[in-house]
Amino acid sequence: MSWLVLGLARSGQAAALALRRRGEEVIGVDASPNIDVGRLAETGVEVHLGTEEERLLDGVETLVKSPGVPGEAPLVEAARARGIPVWSEVELGSRLLGSPIVGVTGTNGKTTTSELLGAMLHAPVAGNVGRALCELDGHVAEDEVVVCEVSSFQLEDIHEFKPHVAVLLNLEPDHLDRHGTFEAYADAKLRIFENQEADDVAVVPRRFEATPGQAQRIEFAPTDELPAEPVIPGAHNRENAAAATAVARALGVDDARIGEALESFPGVPHRLEPVADANGVLFVNDSKATNTAAARRAVAAYDQPLHVILGGRGKGESYTELALDLSGRARRAYLIGEAAREMDVALELAGVDHELSGDLETAVRSAAKKARPGEIVLLAPACASYDQFHDFEERGEAFKRLVAEVAG
Repeated sequence: MSWLVLGLARSGQAAALALRRRGEEVIGVDASPNIDVGRLAETGVEVHLGTEEERLLDGVETLVKSPGVPGEAPLVEAARARGIPVWSEVELGSRLLGSPIVGVTGTNGKTTTSELLGAMLHAPVAGNVGRALCELDGHVAEDEVVVCEVSSFQLEDIHEFKPHVAVLLNLEPDHLDRHGTFEAYADAKLRIFENQEADDVAVVPRRFEATPGQAQRIEFAPTDELPAEPVIPGAHNRENAAAATAVARALGVDDARIGEALESFPGVPHRLEPVADANGVLFVNDSKATNTAAARRAVAAYDQPLHVILGGRGKGESYTELALDLSGRARRAYLIGEAAREMDVALELAGVDHELSGDLETAVRSAAKKARPGEIVLLAPACASYDQFHDFEERGEAFKRLVAEVAG
């Protein structure tokens, strides 16, 4: 059987390497000519960079698509026209591992909830969190539970992917630049439930309207009684903790172990991450707030006056509600990146004091000068990072580096 792996970043390389370990014939393709593919070539993957020629599909039986590759990519459309199945990397990974999977999706809170579940269940965490599911191949037993964060991009191309426990944290507009409509985005998210059976579990927010397939339904809410209070701040993180607790209890974990995880879990990098306290000013990195709903949650997590750094590459969302949240809460907003002009209009209409900083360095230095003791400088961009950074991690690391400079 010949496989074509399209997109050779982390998940694509993990998929190709896992297939080669099984002696499969693999073609690796990426439109960028600058991908480091040394490991792939060493293991016998036939690598093609800077091209998407349709001839590469000759003899291919399955195409594995990385989540960053859109469904309209020429090779993807050509594969479907030829009747070649298109799988996501999590589809492949779940088949290779054969492990019981706890799948976690939602617009916001996926990484925090997944990592918190990893702590509660003493289980490996993979998927959209940075470690591809296929990277666990050969490292977990077939009966070992795996926590898998799953994005809408990954769920677009599942076929038999069936989490034993599937979690939907929330559903709010995001990635409209890719999905086109909120309805299409929601449909992709809800696919996490479509293959579940009666002995599986679906965990959803209380009063969530959609019926998630055949699985046993368990609901959660931020007001649920918990074995302990989470140490990470914000009402949204209590909601994440409630979801994780519901999952852990469904899997038979006792409250003592759940409580221990809630009291010790420090959160994840780039998500409400305290960076420095300089002269009474707290600097917080929430670079992972890549949509307006996430940014609004970050703003709501604090009572102190805020200096908020916003902007990047927009996702087709309105900034009106975010601007209204900032009215009366933010001392000042600092706008960067491609979305700055659109945000400028929304903030002006909401009466929020702001400035067009342009780039992150200018924004950090200006905010550091204007912030007073007892106030917070918060990076919560509400946008993707791809206009000025490779990803949200790079943006968050740049913020931390700049804060270290201005904080002395």
